[in-house]
Amino acid sequence: MNIYEQQASNRRMTWFIMAVFVAFFLFIGLGFDYFHQSFNPAGTPQYVWNNSGYYEAQSSSQPVPYGTIIALLVGFGMVLNSVFNGPAMVLRSTMARRADPADPKEKQFINVVAEMALAAGISPAPAAYVVPDPDLNAFATGFSPADSVVAVTEGLLHTLNREELQGVVAHEMSHIRNYDIRLMTVTAALIGAVALLSDLAGRSARYRSAGSSYRGSGSSSGGRGKNGGALLLVIYAVWLIFVLLAPFLSRLLALAISRQREYLADASGAELTRNPISLAAALENIRGAVMPTKAVNNGVAHMCIADPRGSLIEE
Repeated sequence: MNIYEQQASNRRMTWFIMAVFVAFFLFIGLGFDYFHQSFNPAGTPQYVWNNSGYYEAQSSSQPVPYGTIIALLVGFGMVLNSVFNGPAMVLRSTMARRADPADPKEKQFINVVAEMALAAGISPAPAAYVVPDPDLNAFATGFSPADSVVAVTEGLLHTLNREELQGVVAHEMSHIRNYDIRLMTVTAALIGAVALLSDLAGRSARYRSAGSSYRGSGSSSGGRGKNGGALLLVIYAVWLIFVLLAPFLSRLLALAISRQREYLADASGAELTRNPISLAAALENIRGAVMPTKAVNNGVAHMCIADPRGSLIEE
């Protein structure tokens, strides 16, 4: 697969990932709306004064699918935010800072980024950032090569020699050139949206269930009978389990996609440096650093060359 085929594949994968996450949002939102109405089918009655001089109970109007609307708005908002602020969000979450040219190690890092950008045909060169963490790790972020960033941890800068650092930067430069960064930046934003919606839906569902228990079993079944009420509760339990597991499932999906991209980036990185031995040595050093990268949270884990929890993604 050449570079143009990889870029086209990543564009298709970006749309696919967005479609999968939209399905996540719809399932969470529609499920919330369905069970909200099922546990309170008549809605809240409104009492109005009729012509006979009595209060008369009237059913509320057609229910509005607030859960679905909120889920889609949150997802759409997070995608837009990733387009305009994605790299900044990732860098803030890891407390990354600009590499300091006055520091010899960081100056070397800046030079290596410029060299590898030239080899990859990327202009201007990506910004060089340093993450304050003793573990060995690195990642690239951005929505396009023009606004891309290569970030490495302090531990990686002070452990690897220049050739090994060059191999790691070439690996990350391949992610930039192949537009992996766009896919992974959007995925990071969507993982955050799923986590937020999962938390909101879970809290609301628990509150709704607690409220239903005070109203008695009759309102929860909505006149469906014992069998209908039992089936509804089973479906509700399945939906609630999915809602609680959604953040974990979304991260698994991101890591599965990242695994394939890491293999391609290794091959492209070795091609850029023309020194696969140095890249292999760098990866071996990273493999030996078993401590977690505490500065990197779960939402950004799929962007890293190594799993922040202490094991290589490629393993």
